[in-house]
Amino acid sequence: MYKIVSIPGDGIGPEVVAGAVSVLEQLSRKHGFEIVIEEHPFGGASWELHGEMLTQATLDACRNCDAVLLGAVGGPKWESLPHEHKPEAALLKIRKELQLFANLRPAKVYDALIDASSLKADVVRGTDFLVFRELTGGIYFGQPRGFDENRGWNTMVYERYEVERIARLAFETARKRKGKVVSIDKANVLEVSQLWRNVVHELHKEFADVELSDMYVDNAAMQIVRNPKQFDVIVTSNLFGDILSDIAGMITGSLGMLPSASIGTKYALYEPIHGSAPDIASQNKANPIATIASVAMMFEHSFKVPEIAREIEQAIESALASGCRTADIANTGDRVISTTEMTEAIVRHLGA
Repeated sequence: MYKIVSIPGDGIGPEVVAGAVSVLEQLSRKHGFEIVIEEHPFGGASWELHGEMLTQATLDACRNCDAVLLGAVGGPKWESLPHEHKPEAALLKIRKELQLFANLRPAKVYDALIDASSLKADVVRGTDFLVFRELTGGIYFGQPRGFDENRGWNTMVYERYEVERIARLAFETARKRKGKVVSIDKANVLEVSQLWRNVVHELHKEFADVELSDMYVDNAAMQIVRNPKQFDVIVTSNLFGDILSDIAGMITGSLGMLPSASIGTKYALYEPIHGSAPDIASQNKANPIATIASVAMMFEHSFKVPEIAREIEQAIESALASGCRTADIANTGDRVISTTEMTEAIVRHLGA
């Protein structure tokens, strides 16, 4: 039995999570395991119900399950709230409370979607890399922070153990892939990046079988769009990982294609990297693939059933190969289908 806390959230979150739940239910029927799904509010949806973005009940539920599935949070309705009450602040809080220090973001180009990318087909064909973004440190959490009428300030700070634990995961994963890690920093101008680089290189001595190289973040942004196939595993800080993984979204054709896993030593949360897209919310237009692919990561990393993860990925690929396209990945002349239609196509390819 797998116990999953479902957090649909805001905007298109409920629609894409519903798609992922349909996939989970199909897998349950096919393989004979039980899935218990417990739904909780979060973000703006929680604010409307309880006057707070993250309730203790939701947090407790996340600590008492096998994995958390999150849709999306935020929207214009809550943008005027004080910073500490915004949905994005709640997202940072849940990551911190669950000690989810590693965010894994794959960037894989499906053959059927090569033409959906804004880059040339020969540039993106065969791209398949994984970004390890440090998630609970860096400038998003550093103190002091604040602003007044004339000045704003944030602190980018890393402790040795924070760098070491994310780098260790990256090296261990690279051993199972192509054996290459690129550590991305800004060590030429930032002292915090110099510490980052030093710690990564010290740890590398334990992983001599893995190739390690360094790259400045500005060059990395250029290289990801110039030659994305050169990358296998990327490890980087919170801020840089946030930016670079979104750049990777345009390589794959849409942010709606990109899943993610946020993991710690005890808990794990899975979510698409796209936002709440309030402009298309409740219109059955959203792409559910990133959320469904996040379920594949759930089976890979939390449930330790990689063969089911591959099964989900193959069903997605088959649906795309058959011509299924939501609006965000459609080219001129393509038949555009809805969120539910894309979900149904993937469920069909999962088989009975």
